[in-house]
Amino acid sequence: MAAPERWQRDAGDATEALLVIPADARRERRFEISISLQVRCPIDLQGAWHELWVLADGSQLWRRRIASSNAGSSDSLDYRFSRSVPVGQTLKLLARSAVRGVLRQRLLIEAEEA
Repeated sequence: MAAPERWQRDAGDATEALLVIPADARRERRFEISISLQVRCPIDLQGAWHELWVLADGSQLWRRRIASSNAGSSDSLDYRFSRSVPVGQTLKLLARSAVRGVLRQRLLIEAEEA
């Protein structure tokens, strides 16, 4: 048996991250996927928020906006899910983010074969 596949896309402070997992012509695979947005918070958080959208193969799975907290430190928004990938198909994962009053630090997509 080959080692489980592990894929990652670290987009740094970019607005979007795209991870494309190539097709396997021989087998179906299942991935545990984690998407994380980390922001840096100023001391004054008046009206500050951060938001994350998660899309898989073009379909929106999840979207959430939260008020940023942890003044003078960092805050994050995370989403985890599982996805099966049929034989011969790719998996396209897209994370989009938006912020107000905070600085985007890291947008990360990780997928590990289960």
